[in-house]
Amino acid sequence: MPAHAPSSTSETNAVVPRPRRGIQAARIADLPRIEEPREVAPSDARELSRVFFRRLSELPSGTPEHQYVRNALIEMNASLVQYAVRRFRGRGDGGDIEDIVQVGTIGLIKAIDRFDPARENEFATLAMPYITGEIKRHFRDTSWAVRVPRRLQELRLDIAKAKEELTTTLDRSPTVTDLAGHLGLAEEDVIEGLVAANGHTTGSLDAPHSGHSEGADGSADGHTLADVMGEEEPALERVEDIQTLAPLLEQLSERERRMLRMRFGEELTQAQIGAALGISQMQVSRVLGRVLAHLRASMLEDPGSETS
Repeated sequence: MPAHAPSSTSETNAVVPRPRRGIQAARIADLPRIEEPREVAPSDARELSRVFFRRLSELPSGTPEHQYVRNALIEMNASLVQYAVRRFRGRGDGGDIEDIVQVGTIGLIKAIDRFDPARENEFATLAMPYITGEIKRHFRDTSWAVRVPRRLQELRLDIAKAKEELTTTLDRSPTVTDLAGHLGLAEEDVIEGLVAANGHTTGSLDAPHSGHSEGADGSADGHTLADVMGEEEPALERVEDIQTLAPLLEQLSERERRMLRMRFGEELTQAQIGAALGISQMQVSRVLGRVLAHLRASMLEDPGSETS
């Protein structure tokens, strides 16, 4: 099965290049002519690859001869990518199979550029880890529903492995302390990894809420997750304001607090307050204006400004 040729960006256009065809292209590199490198049988490809790799190491990089040999090697060994991709065909979270083939081909190209024929090793031995490594990296970077740092993605895998090992050893589910001791990490780091694992998959707010009481048919009684999610409490801001205001009221004089209580608690007019306290309405207005301005400014003040 031939690999799919890219069609979008310049980077993917370089993934599956076509070697120069014909007798002239082969002659310039002093190599046998191969009409269709992708049609070469795997056993023949191994033998031809040895010859092409030796010639590739002798040619200056960037020359037409070097490009022809390199491209022929990529196409002759494309079957290695197809073999590696079979392992990942069941992964439904990694995108289109063509994308996986392209990613695997990038690994193949990296292996070709790093292969040293002088070591007399089989090319496939080096190429397969490069190919599968690129594919695994592709799944790791694209299959998360919520983008999280790579450090936490890798920590999630370590925690998953540790859970399996400790469950067998302890004959129970491991605690955070157990995981931290096994991995040599702080408990805070393990908790961070467990929380980050929630970003690997997401659920729809329209999905039935399994935690709700089920009906006779086993359904979630028509309730969705959105139905049971909490909403922002409109009075919460008022609670915060009261908590901020309370210590400021303690700093006022008894007379000022009494005036505020009469005005906003008992809802008396300024004239009624003045009559009760034996002062004019104008004095009540000035005191209330000054006190309210002070309280408003104090509540809006940056808490750190006093210590700076």
